[in-house]
Amino acid sequence: MAQIDHIGVAVKSLAAAKSIYEKLGLEVSPEETVEQEQVRLVMVPVGDSRLELLEATSEDSTIAKFIAKRGEGLHHVCLKVPDLRTVVQRLKKDGVRLVSEEIKIGAGGHSYVFVHPSSAGGVLLELVESGH
Repeated sequence: MAQIDHIGVAVKSLAAAKSIYEKLGLEVSPEETVEQEQVRLVMVPVGDSRLELLEATSEDSTIAKFIAKRGEGLHHVCLKVPDLRTVVQRLKKDGVRLVSEEIKIGAGGHSYVFVHPSSAGGVLLELVESGH
């Protein structure tokens, strides 16, 4: 059974972006950097889900390019699935386009893969495994 793990939001400044959530009385996680994605992030738990605020650490990173093209805002939706490998194999078999063919390790040591927006109604869809 899948559920929403988090919603990723591209921001120019983590410090500026997280202040509204702190003012709302929400807890904001310590900053974490994911070198391979050239991003610094914080998580903001909201109910059973989280908001992931993403700030680029390099001008040629995915997040920097996204902001240059579209501005700050919703970047991706992440679904938690029970068995990521099985889901990825099924998607590939069904011709679903993935951003990267291999499963990667990201924030918090979670395994993840992105489904290309062209296969997901224009939404960048991240899949993570629920067992972590």
